[in-house]
Amino acid sequence: MIYLISDTHFNHKNIIDYEDRPFRDVSEMNNFLIKEWNRVVSKVDKVYHLGDFGWGNKEEITRLVSQLNGYITLIKGNHDGHSNKWYNDAGFDDVVEGGIILEEFILLSHKPLYINNHMPYINIHGHLHGNNMVGKKYINVGVERINYRPILLDTLLGGHDE
Repeated sequence: MIYLISDTHFNHKNIIDYEDRPFRDVSEMNNFLIKEWNRVVSKVDKVYHLGDFGWGNKEEITRLVSQLNGYITLIKGNHDGHSNKWYNDAGFDDVVEGGIILEEFILLSHKPLYINNHMPYINIHGHLHGNNMVGKKYINVGVERINYRPILLDTLLGGHDE
């Protein structure tokens, strides 16, 4: 199974207020995100995290990643400022800058990419948190849009008109 998620912002206290997340504090947010992640993702599933994973030093990020199920690919976001090696050393199975193309027409990225109506692509992205891009070619998997848990790629595509 392939899952997607973006903008978890683990350990980021201010994101709770910025995005009106329903948590009292960082500890409650982190625990909920980890619990929900592991509730839907098995150890053998693949997860594409579309950026802005979390705040903290390498030990803190390593501890968080080690608690999450799945083979995790991080597509770096604007707040993932360390080197790819740093994130690999912290436990991510793969780290990518820019984006990934899946199944020849699905573009995974942190920030939305330009797509016009004549292009056959769908862009699955994060970065916008609770906001959506205008148009049928964009799917935002920021945690605020997907109930704070990874979502199956098949679920996204099944409910998406081309």
